[in-house]
Amino acid sequence: TDVPHPLPPESDEVTLAADDEDEDGDAENEAGDGGEDDAASEDGEDGEPVGIDFDGLARRVVRLPVAFDNYVGLSAGHDRVFYIRTGAQFYGRGGDVPTEIRTYSFEDRETATLAASAGGYAVSRDREKVLVVTGGRFELHAASGQGDPQTISTAGLMVDRVPAEEWAQIFDEVWRRFRDFFYVDNMHGYDWPGLREQYRPWLEHVAHRSDLNYVIGEMVAELSVGHAYIAGGDWETPERPEVALPGAVFELDREAGRYRLAEIFEGHNEEPRYRAPLTEVGVDARVGDYVLAIDGEDLAAGDNPYRLLRHKADRPVRFTLSTSAASSASDGAAREVTVRPITSETNLRYLTEVTANRMKVDAATNGRVGYMHIPDMGASGIQEFIKYFYGQIRKDGLIIDVRGNGGGNVSAMLIERLSRELLGTRFSRTEDTVGTYPTTVFAGHLVCILDEDSASDGDIFPYRFKEAGLGPLIGKRSWGGVVGITNRGPLIDGGTVNVPEFGTNDRDGNWVIEGYGVEPDIEVENDPKSVIAGGDPQLERAIEEIARMIRDDPRPLPARPAPPVKTP
Repeated sequence: TDVPHPLPPESDEVTLAADDEDEDGDAENEAGDGGEDDAASEDGEDGEPVGIDFDGLARRVVRLPVAFDNYVGLSAGHDRVFYIRTGAQFYGRGGDVPTEIRTYSFEDRETATLAASAGGYAVSRDREKVLVVTGGRFELHAASGQGDPQTISTAGLMVDRVPAEEWAQIFDEVWRRFRDFFYVDNMHGYDWPGLREQYRPWLEHVAHRSDLNYVIGEMVAELSVGHAYIAGGDWETPERPEVALPGAVFELDREAGRYRLAEIFEGHNEEPRYRAPLTEVGVDARVGDYVLAIDGEDLAAGDNPYRLLRHKADRPVRFTLSTSAASSASDGAAREVTVRPITSETNLRYLTEVTANRMKVDAATNGRVGYMHIPDMGASGIQEFIKYFYGQIRKDGLIIDVRGNGGGNVSAMLIERLSRELLGTRFSRTEDTVGTYPTTVFAGHLVCILDEDSASDGDIFPYRFKEAGLGPLIGKRSWGGVVGITNRGPLIDGGTVNVPEFGTNDRDGNWVIEGYGVEPDIEVENDPKSVIAGGDPQLERAIEEIARMIRDDPRPLPARPAPPVKTP
């Protein structure tokens, strides 16, 4: 409370100078008296701790006069502060504003940009220099912002290390993090110090970083908890060749001695993640076409088409196609198409399966019921939810499939949207559709499908779905791992450890789901025989159940009422 205001009111008054004689005399006295006092004052304060009066601290906040924006990373200098100005954060993608390191000078009361397009910074101990990460390199700036920055080279930078000593430190560090941050202090009843001593002798036999991960993984597994992840570290794996994939299924026609395109994934070419190379504009490829050659090299039955596609993922690839296996690459009946390949067909196969399920539900219910699959509770999951929820919001029913959901942290957003209640309707003369209040509300019936691979937040979603009374759960009991994790920074060699820190409880505070999972209301198993035959008993039961719900309790939106007459 006894420190001066860092930004006191400024005065525009002019101080007049005295005559030279008085000024010299006064200056001499001031220099003599003031110099001794200043020296004594500095000596007295040197090394003394700074006292903080926490009582009323919030009332002594002083706002810096900078424009409203997104600021993080505040640090103090001698006569200024440093901070990062960045763009707004979006779930699933980065911001759209370049990051800048800025300063605010208390003397000039001005804001300046120290470094643009920076990734981070650190202030030196003496506060005279600032090290900035920008464009994959390090730059050293004067804290005052004066002069040009100096590029700091890391070429030839090396360190001598003994891996076994690092492994011992990492082992202890992981043990300490679990001791200090595990979500309950009783460590599930286990003797955590005892487990450290039980597993420490195995360090003598560790010969590789992957061995260490195995030993640590076994130790933390003793706690019987999900999300106890150990990964990474200072070890390398050989680079795998990238294969240029066309987004299709090759099938060998043994009789013809040629490969043919048995299936072409359609994709959604407006979305980069679902781009299907053989369906792009200008690519004339059809199911049933024979692939005679790839980049001019003949492809016969004794070869593997993927051999001809290795190391070509970064360039256009030419396919020679024909409707006849008897044609050749030089035959006029053959045609050549050039495609931009992809490196993974996982997304296309996923989209193909989800689209087939959606069409199956649509056909079985005459278009009255919608379907969506949520692959995870992260960026991909919320993107898929947005794609399929709003477009099907006026259906009589909606099947939400979280089988194989990999978890994340957006289940609360989805539950909130699904839980909205219809409070009213709206009509307009120029629109045929019924408006609702709230505007975004699903008024039909809901069911949720889950299975043994619905995990983490994919466990929590069906649990909260049921608690919210949204509809029945159909399928198999879920995985049962819901203690949330936090990564508290890398280990000494860059490895990671995620400690389960945040338990999940019901409204009465009881621990739920962890170690057991979520029970469905209607248990249905997708037995191998049915799946191999092309069936999906869980989805089929969901269709049956939601059709019954619609039949027993129809929830149509009201028809347009008669126009009001307000004449007397």
